[in-house]
Amino acid sequence: MTSGAPYIKGLYYPINERPKGIKTSEVVKLIRQAGQLIFNGFSMPVNPRKNLAPDGQLFVEMCQRDQAFCSLVTKRSGNTSGFCLNLWVEDFVHENGQWSEAGLADNGKNISCPFNHTLLRELRIKYNIKHNLGP
Repeated sequence: MTSGAPYIKGLYYPINERPKGIKTSEVVKLIRQAGQLIFNGFSMPVNPRKNLAPDGQLFVEMCQRDQAFCSLVTKRSGNTSGFCLNLWVEDFVHENGQWSEAGLADNGKNISCPFNHTLLRELRIKYNIKHNLGP
């Protein structure tokens, strides 16, 4: 959401720490970082891409580099499964549900949204996002 607001600077809880639950020490670090930004200022407008969390940056780059994927998740058409438009970026980034190679079971049907898994895995490394194997 901060990507669309060039007059604020988004701060994010560390993506690789999210699965472990919210820790007070990490929240305090973010509050201190926010305080420094308030006192020291930051340049505006804030670049929309830099105002995204790592998973958002990965998603934008994935869309730029894999046009078929981008079309799959942004365009409604008779050829597109509604499950592929049902998108939580975290599920995609971690290959959960319809984004896993095994797909998602729905009333006896296997639903899988095709995309370049190799590219996604390369981008996870680039953005330092550990693969979350789920709960």
